[in-house]
Amino acid sequence: MDKVEIVFAKPDQPLIIDVTVESHTVEQVIVMSGILDQFPEIDLATINVGIFGKLCKLEKIVESGDRIEIYRSLTQSPMDARRNRAVKSK
Repeated sequence: MDKVEIVFAKPDQPLIIDVTVESHTVEQVIVMSGILDQFPEIDLATINVGIFGKLCKLEKIVESGDRIEIYRSLTQSPMDARRNRAVKSK
């Protein structure tokens, strides 16, 4: 049995779920964790996932100690965010 973490951080509600699984894919572990029931906005067909900050495919087999991260979509491009901060600081 392998222990892994699933992390999904919303600005107002960060969540870390510990899961104990046998050899499964990232997608299977996410589904088994129940996080999709808690956050229906997570669409595995369109959202990016990673392990320890490195993008990976849903088909990747998880290893003991992995930290699966579910990434939110950007609400604003980094370039626009910098531009807005510069305008506000003037």
